[in-house]
Amino acid sequence: MEKEPDSSRQQNGWVGAALHGEFSDPLDHRLRYSVSLTESALTVQMISSQPARSKAVFLLADCVGCHAYPERDGDGGNVAADPGRDGGNGDGGDAAAYFAVYFYPFRGRWMSGGSARQKVEQVFRVVPLPDPAANLREAQRLMVLLNPQSGRGQAMQLFTAHVQNMLIEAGVPYTLVITDRRNHAREVVRKADLRQWDALVIMSGDGLLFEVINGLMEREDWREAVRTPLGILPGGSGNALAASVHHYSQAPPAWGEELLLSCGFLLCKGLVSPLDLVSVQLPSRRLFSFLSLAWGFVADVDLDSERYRTVGAVRFLLGTLLRLASLRVYRGRLAFLPLEAEPEAPPTPRTARRWARARPTDHAQERPSFCSNPASALRCGSAPSASPSPSASPSPSPNNNRSERRRGRVPSNRNAKTNNQTDNQTNQQTDHQNQNHTHAPPGPSPASNPAPNPTPSPAPDPAPRGPLLDPLLPPLGRPLPDSWRRVEQQDFVLVLAMFQSHLSEELWAAPGAAPDDGLIHLFYVGAGVSRAALLRLFLAMERGAHLECGVPHLVYERVRALRLEPLSPQGTITVDGELVGPGPLQAQVHPGLARLVCG
Repeated sequence: MEKEPDSSRQQNGWVGAALHGEFSDPLDHRLRYSVSLTESALTVQMISSQPARSKAVFLLADCVGCHAYPERDGDGGNVAADPGRDGGNGDGGDAAAYFAVYFYPFRGRWMSGGSARQKVEQVFRVVPLPDPAANLREAQRLMVLLNPQSGRGQAMQLFTAHVQNMLIEAGVPYTLVITDRRNHAREVVRKADLRQWDALVIMSGDGLLFEVINGLMEREDWREAVRTPLGILPGGSGNALAASVHHYSQAPPAWGEELLLSCGFLLCKGLVSPLDLVSVQLPSRRLFSFLSLAWGFVADVDLDSERYRTVGAVRFLLGTLLRLASLRVYRGRLAFLPLEAEPEAPPTPRTARRWARARPTDHAQERPSFCSNPASALRCGSAPSASPSPSASPSPSPNNNRSERRRGRVPSNRNAKTNNQTDNQTNQQTDHQNQNHTHAPPGPSPASNPAPNPTPSPAPDPAPRGPLLDPLLPPLGRPLPDSWRRVEQQDFVLVLAMFQSHLSEELWAAPGAAPDDGLIHLFYVGAGVSRAALLRLFLAMERGAHLECGVPHLVYERVRALRLEPLSPQGTITVDGELVGPGPLQAQVHPGLARLVCG
């Protein structure tokens, strides 16, 4: 590292910086830059007679990682980002070392209003490194389960184009497992040695995560297994959890590839929050849900639109229009267990935004990270705050006290490992993975990973082993306790129970929901609603304003458990978008049972 005397540090305004250095430009070695690192930002400016004109400040909260690497003979430049660069000397023999820092700040969109995360890379030239092979490889930390058939069949292309480089930039090694059949992911996680993984990441729609969660709950060690952090990358057509995670991060609305970039950024930050799971009891089996339970109109739209899967998220619009043309009424009995306290006023979009923004801000310092190196502030998300959204600033939350009591600090269940992997080695490892991912085994092969840490992770709580109990639910077929409330009407157009904020990328179904609020957000629409009113409801749901759109047949309740007993043969029930049969069923929420990577 080439440093100047302290007088230059004072000249360029770096008094009080934690670290300071001066580096040359990788393309033009005659240009020199002064770089300062503080607890919250990296500041870069050219060393000149007027340095303030070239000053740039990058928040560490927007940084996913950094790399130091040698210049490869004959290639030149930034091995990670631009193999064709010659390092500025033109002879292809530059022996200098380089380091790159990767940021994803909010920037204005090119062709439309608003902002979205966009990549900014800063590369600096430093002194030569004599032996790049001295860096050590580290164990695989992420298992990425990818369904190449999800959505429009582009999940693999999206991963390689957007996510793969981001993980390399952040120094997050991974193993890619390609699923090739139904319930493949369920089998993988049921048999995997989870001590080798810091997180399980799903690159698909919501259905693959449904498989993963139920595979974890089928293990003998389910109580420890389900606490393995879960990450989501949108690769399907609905992408409801990905949209919810993006919403919880306080970021401006995003769709498509912008949503993928945002979720990739949050994954690299690695912050973990509790995630509620809902136990769903059917006559012959039991399932665990993280997203939703639907009967009637919504379930039929989800299933009927499967034939339009190749058009992506537009499938739900087509399915909605077709089902509106042949609107049905579904007969059944509905009952639920309300909260003990009087429910608060239904959340409006404005107050819901305040709640969503207040929670992560209030608890950002308490949330753990799945990051294996807790000393790394850049990757573990220990920076004070994220780059602000261009919209309103956080406001006080009416639910902060209750949320703070409920949330608490979640201990990490992974042992620390070193992270000295070079970018060149990471590229070799990634190439090896991509050549062998089609028939990947449930766990990493000995050839591609060191032996796992022999010390198993401690159980997160001392609860006895055995199946998870549902104390709020009597056996199906038996009478409900008096504390339950029975809905008098028996003719419905739809029943929808939400456990996250979004039903799809574009439907903000539960504006006040949080991943760990301990609630089931229950909506139902009775018979008699007109097609126009129902269409108005779903159009307002895109803005989270459906509770204020004046549909008289819409009812919203916040509950802890429910029972649904269909009485007519028509109509299906879906759990997280998956068909589960005609019912009856009952469900109970288990607060904070799992863990979610949500930045």
